[in-house]
Amino acid sequence: MKRRLYFLLPNVSSTHQVVNELLLARIDSRRIHVIAKDETSIEGLPEANLLQKSDVIHGLEMGLVVGGLTGALGGIIASQVSTVLAGGALVLISSLAGAFIGAWVAGMIGTSVRNSQIKSYQPAIDNGEILLMVDTPRNRVTDIIGMVKRRHPEAHGQRVEPTIPAFP
Repeated sequence: MKRRLYFLLPNVSSTHQVVNELLLARIDSRRIHVIAKDETSIEGLPEANLLQKSDVIHGLEMGLVVGGLTGALGGIIASQVSTVLAGGALVLISSLAGAFIGAWVAGMIGTSVRNSQIKSYQPAIDNGEILLMVDTPRNRVTDIIGMVKRRHPEAHGQRVEPTIPAFP
C-alpha cells in the first residue's frame, strides 16, 4: 500500500533539489508529482497529470457505487412489474448498467473538479509556492519526511494521505 506525501516548497530551485534527492533515494520519477501556478515554469520537473490534479478517481468510485445502487433499485422495481425477465437477471443487468453509466458520468464530471486533497494547498500555490506530491511505500514514509525536513527546512505543509489508489 502506498501513501502520498505532500510538501509545499517556496520556489522552483528548491523543488529541483528535493526532486533530485528523492530520485537519489530511489523514488521512481513516476511517483513524484509537481503542481504550480500556470505562470510558473516547472520545466524539468515531473508535472502532475489529470489523475493527480482532478477528482476523477473519487468521481469514478462514487459514480460506481451510486449508479450500481440506483440500477439495482430500478431493477427490483422493474422485476416486480415485469414478467418477461427473471427478477434476478433483471436486477443484475440493471445494476451493472447503472454502475457503468454512473462511473462514466461521475468520472467525466470529476475531470473538471480540482482534487479535493489539494484544495487546502491552493492558496499557497496561487501565491507562487509549489506543491510536491510523492507516492511512497508505507514503510518509507518516515524516512522520506525526515530527509526532506532535515535537508530542506523551507519545506512546509507536510501531510500524509492515508491511502492512494493503486492504479494511477
